[in-house]
Amino acid sequence: VQPALDMMLTGKQIPAKKAKKLGLVDDVVPPSILIETAAELALSRVGHKPKRESFIDQLTDKDAVAELALTKNPIGRKVLFDQARKQLHKQTRGNYPAQDLIIDVVKVGLEDGFEAGLQAEARAFGRLLTTPEAENLMSIFFATTALKKDSGVDDPSVKPREVKKVGMLGAGLMGAGIAYVTTAVAKTPVRLKDRDAKGVMAGLRYVRDIIDGRVKRKRLSEQAANQLMLQTTGTTTYDGFQDCDVVIEAVFEDLSLKEQMVRDVEGAGREDVIFASNTSSLPITKIAAASRHPETVIGMHYFSPVHKMPLLEIIVTDHTADWVTATCVELGKNQGKHVIVVRDGVGFYTSRVLAPLMNEAAHLVAEGVPIEKIDTAMLDWGFPVGPLKLTDEVGIDVGAKVGKIMIDAFGERMAQPEGMSRLIADERFGRKNGKGFYLYGDKKKGVDESVYGVLGVEPTNKSISSEEIAWRCSLQFVNEACRCFGEGILRSARDGDIGAVFGLGFPPFRGGPFRFVDQVGAKEVLGRLRELEKKHGPRFSPAPVLEEIARTGQTFHGENRVEPGKSAGARASSPPRATA
Repeated sequence: VQPALDMMLTGKQIPAKKAKKLGLVDDVVPPSILIETAAELALSRVGHKPKRESFIDQLTDKDAVAELALTKNPIGRKVLFDQARKQLHKQTRGNYPAQDLIIDVVKVGLEDGFEAGLQAEARAFGRLLTTPEAENLMSIFFATTALKKDSGVDDPSVKPREVKKVGMLGAGLMGAGIAYVTTAVAKTPVRLKDRDAKGVMAGLRYVRDIIDGRVKRKRLSEQAANQLMLQTTGTTTYDGFQDCDVVIEAVFEDLSLKEQMVRDVEGAGREDVIFASNTSSLPITKIAAASRHPETVIGMHYFSPVHKMPLLEIIVTDHTADWVTATCVELGKNQGKHVIVVRDGVGFYTSRVLAPLMNEAAHLVAEGVPIEKIDTAMLDWGFPVGPLKLTDEVGIDVGAKVGKIMIDAFGERMAQPEGMSRLIADERFGRKNGKGFYLYGDKKKGVDESVYGVLGVEPTNKSISSEEIAWRCSLQFVNEACRCFGEGILRSARDGDIGAVFGLGFPPFRGGPFRFVDQVGAKEVLGRLRELEKKHGPRFSPAPVLEEIARTGQTFHGENRVEPGKSAGARASSPPRATA
């Protein structure tokens, strides 16, 4: 029952040898003798009557004794299911009803028999089908399926060009991670460049470490690992870039450096080489201005760690050629990514919608709300990590730089609370230097209480409810997503939901920011924003598209959906649209 519950509650994939050990399969053999072995096994079962273990036999089997104690003993069953539910809720915070019902159903089957268990399963499945969680999770499944068929452009005659080789500029964690998914998943050779041999070797080492991890987990043989490693070659010059179809840069966030990269690549490569920037904040239009062929410049924004994060955000400018977009979308799919295409703009989509959420968490700290209460409230709401913990992970200094860019672009509604600048003065940069909102290293884990003194606040505001914290932070995220939709940054609400769920950890059971608005109701969301605007000021001013759909009764999904870039406050030119 223990391994069975583990598989049902997590959906883990089971390696073949473990499956045999658990009794899920009879034998594990190489593919070359699969049919022969299966035939022998089938013939050996003709007329076979399995021997039933006696009670005495079971007592001599350690696993059987443990199973008897857990399944046949009421006290053992209670311990088993209580522990299973406790461990489950550490992961799900009670937000996913299916897992709780799985435990209930298995319990019924063990206590009341197999038939009763089947009946309980049927009833539970019927209940789940009608839940909003099921509707939202199914919508994500259908959205990802539709994305697989989306070329990123509206014109069906545009076809992606074949990518036979990729150049990679920058061998840091991002660059090496992109190199790995390109060779290991997309099966495309990579030429990895860094400024010196030390940097190149560090990048190759990172790629090798990921590959070795697969070997250790028995997912790859040593021979296959060595062959895969040969697909990434390193260099400190542009030698080997002359035949690259796509060159991706993942260097420092410095505009002049990226402009120089564009000129260097065009000087060393083919006339039609695609230059893709992995920037998370610099406008692609500015980078493209340095190119002789701005139509071949595009953004490919990956998320860290690249080999684990499933989203790729592709950013197009007004000049990006359709064939360039289609080619990069196809490359991203081949790398195993869910790919969304967005229009160029400050913060694009993902960085722009995350910034207000993290900023609101900072405002709550400035109001004296304890750090752990804020992060716990957002974990309970469904995010995988709290916003202040995430700020530490991203880097408080990085957040400050992005914040300044956001204020310059969008005004005071993006302004950070005054005390945040003191964290930079105190050299609190987060996990990277072991100083932030939380403790790191050998120190006791948890919140670094000294941060309150730096900020000049007392964490005494404990009367605010977790629900209010969650609404304030989540509505900042959702409202900014709606602004992106209204301005035409997004091609569809579908893409906005996928980007939020797979790139930023928006709770999947809520379906994404646009499904969330449709489900809660635009009028309800608008009303809450209006109340918060009265209380906290213009950073909660509702997106024009929210006001529009609250007035007209339209939705983001479905037959009566509003079109992106067509509402009040939209860009002058609307983007190409995807079928939602």
